[in-house]
Amino acid sequence: RRPKDVPRHVWARERRRSAGTGLAGPNTVYVQVVAAGSREAGAAVYVFSEFNRYLFNCGEGTQRAMQEHKLKISHLDSIFLSRVAWANVGGLPGMILTLKAMGLQRCVFLGPPKLQNYLKAIRLFPGPLKRMDLAVQLHTEPEYKDETMTVYQIPLTGKPLAAESTLPQSPGASTQGGNSPKGDTGPGSPRAAQQSLEEGNKKGSPKKTGGEQKCASRHPDLVMAFLCKIHPKKGKFLAAKAQEMGLPVGTPAILPIITALKNGESITFEGRELFPEELCTPTDPGPVFIVLECPHEGFVDAVCENETFRRYQEGLPENKVALVIHMTPESVLRDSRYQQWLERFGPGTQHLVLNENSSTVHNPRSYKIQTQLNLIHPEIFPLLTTYQSKEEEAVCSVPIVRGECLLKYHFRPQQEWQRDAVTVCDHDAFVSEALDLPNFQTRVKECKESLSAVPGNVGAYPEIVFLGTGSAIPMKIRNVSSTLVNTSSTRSLLLDCGEGTFGQLCRHYGEQVDQVLCNIVAVFVSHMHTDHHSGLLNILMERRRAFAALGQAFIPLFLVAPEQIMPWLHEYHNHCEEILGDIRMITSQSLVKGCENIKPKAKWFVSALLENYDLAEFQTCEVQHCKNAFACSMIHKSGWKVVYSGDTMPCMALVQMGKNATLLIHEATLEDGMEKEAIEKTHSTTSQAIQTGMKMNAEFIMLNHFSQRYAKIPLFSEDFSEKVGIAFDHMRVRFGDFPTIPKLIPPLKALFADDIVEMEERKEKREMRLLKETALVLDELAGGENKEAPCQKRKQAKNHQELPNKKLKTVN
Repeated sequence: RRPKDVPRHVWARERRRSAGTGLAGPNTVYVQVVAAGSREAGAAVYVFSEFNRYLFNCGEGTQRAMQEHKLKISHLDSIFLSRVAWANVGGLPGMILTLKAMGLQRCVFLGPPKLQNYLKAIRLFPGPLKRMDLAVQLHTEPEYKDETMTVYQIPLTGKPLAAESTLPQSPGASTQGGNSPKGDTGPGSPRAAQQSLEEGNKKGSPKKTGGEQKCASRHPDLVMAFLCKIHPKKGKFLAAKAQEMGLPVGTPAILPIITALKNGESITFEGRELFPEELCTPTDPGPVFIVLECPHEGFVDAVCENETFRRYQEGLPENKVALVIHMTPESVLRDSRYQQWLERFGPGTQHLVLNENSSTVHNPRSYKIQTQLNLIHPEIFPLLTTYQSKEEEAVCSVPIVRGECLLKYHFRPQQEWQRDAVTVCDHDAFVSEALDLPNFQTRVKECKESLSAVPGNVGAYPEIVFLGTGSAIPMKIRNVSSTLVNTSSTRSLLLDCGEGTFGQLCRHYGEQVDQVLCNIVAVFVSHMHTDHHSGLLNILMERRRAFAALGQAFIPLFLVAPEQIMPWLHEYHNHCEEILGDIRMITSQSLVKGCENIKPKAKWFVSALLENYDLAEFQTCEVQHCKNAFACSMIHKSGWKVVYSGDTMPCMALVQMGKNATLLIHEATLEDGMEKEAIEKTHSTTSQAIQTGMKMNAEFIMLNHFSQRYAKIPLFSEDFSEKVGIAFDHMRVRFGDFPTIPKLIPPLKALFADDIVEMEERKEKREMRLLKETALVLDELAGGENKEAPCQKRKQAKNHQELPNKKLKTVN
């Protein structure tokens, strides 16, 4: 019997291994594109067999795409990482937490030596990451082997590009500047402008520490390619033909005959010699596929001169390569050396390219919801867009296939491309689906009529853009925490920065994303839970790239965060990629009212922060969540005040700091009736969040950070009023919208009617269960009292009988 704490697929695998049936070769194997290489999604592929599941690279947003497209995360056996760049590893902390929550105690990672440093660094995050067994198998160890395939790691060392003599660059640099692939480090990379940073921003840059000096002497970075050999599959026994030939089909005597024939041995039956090719289909020798990242031209020679690759280009049947997956920029594809290397595989090899020229949509559900919300109010719910690379596609001498989200290549049962799952965004279909919903058109019409009476005084700034309104893990409708506050046309501030924040910015702003990144002067991180800060490094790197692409002088951003974030940032900087030059640290602890231990340098940073945003005050207070969790409040010189709760239970310090706020953005993780769970998880319910706003006399309250059980819309509380709104991803709110937002609730209820009914049914079932549990407890208590009464009487009677005896004994 399977132990409860062991996942079903892990138990099944162990049983197969103990039965000795592990390496018979799988019947079904395919590779599927999860992320097609676009700037906001990176490149990642998923490999499926009936025995195992694998993931190659895990950038930000990979988990969200897998959840949306039902690619089972819980069944992942191994994760392969071609190099330690944030584009490839940014989604790992969230992915590992999810695997841990699903009961997986161990996960195997394959990749370059820096991977050990990275996994050590993320163990600094609070919570379960510290306790999970994260095993790393380096290329110096024997090949990886399981029931599906054998994987050989091929290390590739690149040469510095010519540009590196004047501008330091990390592996992955491209000469394409603003159009280089997401993970690369062209002119907009974390290292590319390090020199200009040191020269132009010495005043605000952190001094070089021993750790930073250590970075300069790092060993050359390796990129790891993976050569995967799927195990051979024995031919099928042709039972009908065997029966025609008089073999004892259907009896025990046939079993040794089948085994021998499948193993390629001839047998003698009734004086006649039988050969495997007569009674079995041919053996499938096992296809080979290669996953290769070639970040820039400096790696081309390493790829072309590699002896292992050459052996698979000689045309030998056992070494025939079915597919090469190229995670390469256009500049590499154009390189004549690389093109000649492609040609050497021959016409039987397919080539799949994943890079920034991909225009595929990875999160169609997000586009669908936004298209439907846009019908309710086009300004508050603007349509989403995409970031399109402007780089011209390379013309290749061999046919190549451009990556699309969910594109499949089947290795077994037969080798072929399959496009039926490829994601599409059908705007018209999304609109007609909403218009067909009962009462939706009526409620929208009524809403628009009621809004005509509302004064249209909407100032352009400040503007609040909700980028992530869910909690814990990214899901198809709601991403994890992040809110952009645009204080003017040239200044923006991020409140929290969960995984995928950059992707959300790309979908919201499209071609304007570089300018928005340059506008972001500060990021506030409320606390150290992964869903609130694991998108920060991508923002730093893409922001640096944006300054270079727009030809602007780079300026580090102010990071307002708990001081506990620094060990993680130092560890990543020292062992993975340089990032500390991109930030000016202001600890959240130093901005709590009454704090007098602020250092002179930090004091200068605070003054510069206030000056940049034209703020009169930026303040924090500690809230009731985990240790070192903070809320923040900003007061503009023009008088408006925005307060952000971060994650918290009802908290008087927040009420005091937020007095008379113009806008309170407060978490409402759980619905009313779940107060017990809210206490356990140190979060707030809907009514608790609203009451906090009422106590501080906030002009308006926006609720966000909803549990992912409320995928589309939370349940409405009785405390909802004309002062309360619900945040959605990509919702855009200005102060003049406050009277409008409550009037959107009737059409929202019509749009999500089925979901609301389902949630209410779930709530009723939970309440019934609680009532039954309470009744059982009361019954047990009452039953205990009834039993206790006769018991007490018997005890008293016994005591009366024993009393004289005791007296007698005493007398004696």
